[in-house]
Amino acid sequence: MTWHTTLKVTDVEPGKVGVVEIDGERVAICRTDEGDFYAIADLCSHDGGALDQGELLGERIECPRHGAQFDIKTGRALTLPAVRPIKSYPLRVVDDTIEVELA
Repeated sequence: MTWHTTLKVTDVEPGKVGVVEIDGERVAICRTDEGDFYAIADLCSHDGGALDQGELLGERIECPRHGAQFDIKTGRALTLPAVRPIKSYPLRVVDDTIEVELA
């Protein structure tokens, strides 16, 4: 497993989402209003929409296309129309840099 350097902490405001591409996969870096960071696939399991374009609601992210919501900690689908989870990735902050590990 390899840790990938992504964004600076200051690149993602609280309550917002940043996106990076790692080894061909789009990863959404979510920052809660409290300042916690989580990494998930930037791909709705319902229809393939980009989750970073949706709204971050605490520890949930809502797909802008059909309103499916996912837990940003686990990737679990929380509301219909999504029934399948999305990937979640280990994330760590080293100094002021966000690193993500792809499995």
